[in-house]
Amino acid sequence: MTDATRESESYYHLHLVSDSTGETLISVGRAAAAQYSSVRPIEHIYPLVRTHKQLDKAIQAIEECPGIVLYTLTDPELRNRLKTYCQTNSVPVLSVLAPVVRLFQAYIGGAPEPRVGGQHQLDGEYFRRIDAMNYTVMHDDGQHTDGLEGADVVLLGISRSSKTPTSIYLANRGIKTANIPLVPNIPVPPGLSDLKRPLVVGLVASAERVIEIRRNRLLGLNANQPNDAYIDRESVAEEISFSRRLCARHGWPVIDVTRRSIEETAAAIIGLLQEHRRRISESTGG
Repeated sequence: MTDATRESESYYHLHLVSDSTGETLISVGRAAAAQYSSVRPIEHIYPLVRTHKQLDKAIQAIEECPGIVLYTLTDPELRNRLKTYCQTNSVPVLSVLAPVVRLFQAYIGGAPEPRVGGQHQLDGEYFRRIDAMNYTVMHDDGQHTDGLEGADVVLLGISRSSKTPTSIYLANRGIKTANIPLVPNIPVPPGLSDLKRPLVVGLVASAERVIEIRRNRLLGLNANQPNDAYIDRESVAEEISFSRRLCARHGWPVIDVTRRSIEETAAAIIGLLQEHRRRISESTGG
């Protein structure tokens, strides 16, 4: 096998055609692609495809760079046209929602009522996410700690322990999240241990991981200081120990984010939040 052949087999084209934002396709496509570490997808994303002219551009791109085609198209004409083109030209194609919708239909009965971007309607759930995002931005990095009782989740952690990105991700799921930086010898906000409604969670990571992120942060700011305690291993290890001791003393759960993605960390927090809410409901007789 030549080097050129090996190189051509190290990637493939993945076409994602949607009449909405394409988020569903992106998530499904990336989840499937992650199962094959030896090759990588080159994504071609076509959102808001709702006319034949818009579909023309997608088909032209597929023709120029053949690969796998995933789609979510509500309009039957557009759907059938894309499917026919791919089948005629031996291009692998799949409607990612069709099998799921068929399962729902078999269980619920009756025909579905297709709606373009149905999951993105401006309903109560949408405005709940906006409200959560506003709250989270206002309560980032220890701001407005007098309003913590209004949070669903309060995240604690030392600098560069993924507090802010995790908070934003949770907010996008409609979960009001505040985050508070932990610094040794500096007291946490008064009343934190007395919170009743919010779930308080500590985020920690290995010293090596924290140092790596902090060093990259300093380099990005052109402020690298090799001897600074900010990236000194002994100092960082003490910060981590301090945060673990604090959480243990108050009975707050701790999540190690060293090898977790933001999505995995958020999923773990959501699981803890559900259990936390169940306990509150049982204790109040709700």
